[in-house]
Amino acid sequence: MKTIALKGELRGSLGKAANKQLRAKGMTPCVLYGAGDNVHFALYEADFKNLVYTPNTYLVRLDTGGNQVIAKLQDIQYHPVSEAILHADFYAIDLSNPQVLQLPIQVVGNSPGVRAGGKLRTKIKKLTVKGLIQDMPDFIEVNIDKLQLGKSVRVKDLSVENIELLDTPENSIVSVVITRASRSAGATAGQEEEEETAE
Repeated sequence: MKTIALKGELRGSLGKAANKQLRAKGMTPCVLYGAGDNVHFALYEADFKNLVYTPNTYLVRLDTGGNQVIAKLQDIQYHPVSEAILHADFYAIDLSNPQVLQLPIQVVGNSPGVRAGGKLRTKIKKLTVKGLIQDMPDFIEVNIDKLQLGKSVRVKDLSVENIELLDTPENSIVSVVITRASRSAGATAGQEEEEETAE
């Protein structure tokens, strides 16, 4: 998997007042779990741009006071009005143990249902998976070459080597919805067939 390098500034003091001062400087209070004692640090809010505001999933090569770990963004809190990032939790990853991550899907192929006038609708943009980091792909490929009108590709239809899919097997990932245009086209074709038969 791809990683993003972030350098955190260790926090000397904690609490609401200290957090307020950090945010006034454009920084976000953060904490790192899973690497021994919890590490409290801060990142500039701009550092989250490529990590959060993207459809992709990245690991983080996190440097806090000269100590480097591979981590994942575990949780993030936003301001209810401004949507500014208020706090972020990171979790240090043990590369020898399976991890749970959310990976984006990538739709590939050409659907016969779409060619017939249907509309492709994506219902799940990321899938929850479990596996070793070295086995994790950057995305989960969803092939729609055989997807007909009114049909769906479900979680149970996918198979990824060395990766366990944790979402409900019956959940629909992508589907081809029957539109008015495709329904009308189907009705017209049926009517023409009836007329030919009558003749």
